[in-house]
Amino acid sequence: PFPSLKREMRNLSEECSLEPVTVSMAYVYFEKLVLQGKLNKQNRKLCAGACVLLAAKISSDLRKHEVKHLIDKLEERFRFNRRDLIGFEFTVLVALELALYLPENQVLPHYRRLTQQS
Repeated sequence: PFPSLKREMRNLSEECSLEPVTVSMAYVYFEKLVLQGKLNKQNRKLCAGACVLLAAKISSDLRKHEVKHLIDKLEERFRFNRRDLIGFEFTVLVALELALYLPENQVLPHYRRLTQQS
């Protein structure tokens, strides 16, 4: 679902030098939201952005300015307001039941695909 959004997520992540495993985690979060029926035309970009942001925060040691840079990029690429993104981040966190640490078997298929593409 939403392949163009996932492509945007990947491109943006590469621009911000995020690791493939981070992108893979963002994909898993995103797909969980899709399966829960949480995505609609209005919020899909916010969902994608929040998934990338959460994955980046949990999987790497982003410094404060790097988080800001990532938020700037998300805001620019997906054309939403950073305040909306920050608010939505919590909504996504709740929808994922705070389960940000993912089992390897959920992340690995995406990771393999991403590392073979590059």
